Amino acid sequence: MLQIDHISKSFPAGRGQHTMVLDDIVLNVDEGQSVGLVGESGSGKSTIIRCALGLTRPDSGRVSYSGIDVHRSSRFDTLRFRRDVQLVFQDPYASLNPRMTVEELVSEGLLVHKLETTAAGRRARVVEMLAMVGLGEEALTRYPRSFSGGQRQRIAIARAVVIRPKLLICDEPVSALDVSVQAQVINLLQDMQKQLGLGILFVAHDLAVVRHLCTTVAVLERGRIVEHGTREQVFDTPQHAYTQALLKAVPIPDPAVGRARRAERQLAP
Repeated sequence: MLQIDHISKSFPAGRGQHTMVLDDIVLNVDEGQSVGLVGESGSGKSTIIRCALGLTRPDSGRVSYSGIDVHRSSRFDTLRFRRDVQLVFQDPYASLNPRMTVEELVSEGLLVHKLETTAAGRRARVVEMLAMVGLGEEALTRYPRSFSGGQRQRIAIARAVVIRPKLLICDEPVSALDVSVQAQVINLLQDMQKQLGLGILFVAHDLAVVRHLCTTVAVLERGRIVEHGTREQVFDTPQHAYTQALLKAVPIPDPAVGRARRAERQLAP
């Protein structure tokens, strides 16, 4: 469905120099598949998202969606791409317009893509979507400021999926939330994927979250994918030293494991 084919991207660094941000990235997301892209801050995750959405043109390579060249498409194909591919942002406090009600926020995509021609039809779709994310009809007339962080992210997810996209790109959607709320949002994404058949590209630096949600994982280090495979391959038998280091840094709520890790680091040469 989404094919990122050998893309590279650099940015000017002053004095005629360029910094390579992405180097020969290959990544695919099939229909109904959940793919995790993990890496530390500054590894190039956001640039991959921007290239995948057509917001940044790569220096080389190609990004395509169901046969559509994202960066060289007709107006008709671009509209189809924008309807089929939606984004859930990292910060629900910043991604929702504080001057719009929940009904206005969630129904905006229906208006833009002309999917519901009547106000009653749009409201019915919004109510259905809010119920799917665990919010009641009383939320329609309220503003984002009256909701918690987890509820705001639920509203953001409802806004993204109300137009029935085929691919959802999630840009660290739970990193700004408490741990208990993170689990609720991840479980919600899993449920919606099953109900709607969504493909998901889940971008994060939290390996524990990725392991819970994604069936395929790609590890990004300094603009290069250094490891790619199934969840079991990457987490149970990591091959690259960077992946191994990331996994060792994942906190485990077990004092015995923590002591063993510290002892291992002290004995390491």
